Amino acid sequence: MTNVIIPQINLINSAMLIKNIKGEMKMSEALIELKNIDKIYRQGEQEIKALDGVSMTIEKGEFVAIVGCSGSGKSTLMNMIGCLDQPTYGEYTLDGVDVLKLKDKELSKIRNKEIGFIFQGFNLVSGLTAFENVELPLIYRKMSKPKRKEVSIRALKKVSLLNRMTHRPSEMSGGQQQRVAIARALAAEPPIILADEPTGNLDSCSGSEVMRILYSLNNTGKTIILITHDNNIASQAKRVIRISDGKIEEDVFLDNIPSREHQM
Repeated sequence: MTNVIIPQINLINSAMLIKNIKGEMKMSEALIELKNIDKIYRQGEQEIKALDGVSMTIEKGEFVAIVGCSGSGKSTLMNMIGCLDQPTYGEYTLDGVDVLKLKDKELSKIRNKEIGFIFQGFNLVSGLTAFENVELPLIYRKMSKPKRKEVSIRALKKVSLLNRMTHRPSEMSGGQQQRVAIARALAAEPPIILADEPTGNLDSCSGSEVMRILYSLNNTGKTIILITHDNNIASQAKRVIRISDGKIEEDVFLDNIPSREHQM
């Protein structure tokens, strides 16, 4: 495996026109672009700089791992990318749209349609079945019941859990619960999957299965952004961005060729 450290650049395919998240025609360019992002939290008179001048570009279809230890700023960075929080200073462009100019309703629409979230703690509703957990965000999107059923079953099939669709979280293993969470994230076909420590609560076998699914999704063209503290997990991505003390220390492209198990 060869590591290639490259400068942060914005590649533009001048021959391709696409629609951005607002439906506007635009040139194909970076999907995510952060410029000089600072995030400052104030505790009384004390200021804590969680992010310090972070700049990065992620192209469509990349598989990126953002890795750092506890307190490094990786979770804060995830919140910025996922439109869950806004920076104190800096610029954030998502698919050609200035995120910092959007109103709360527009940000909510992006989170619902453009980004699929996967969390370490699964975040499943305990009283609902696997099918109902996957279906839940589609109800908020006001999708018709027949369409919700079709989409939910298709998503559960992608993670090989059709045989568990009537089971509640308490009746499933941790790995199965995380696969339900992945099905929920991809049900609405978002172009971006943002995974926060998706293998953190899993054994090695279940963790490998989750990584296989993420690889499979990336192979269909989805942009995968994986947040982790685990260097072994990060090394399975195609690009690793290392963050420490709120600053990007390293941005490395890996010459990773998916193993046979990742392609299955």
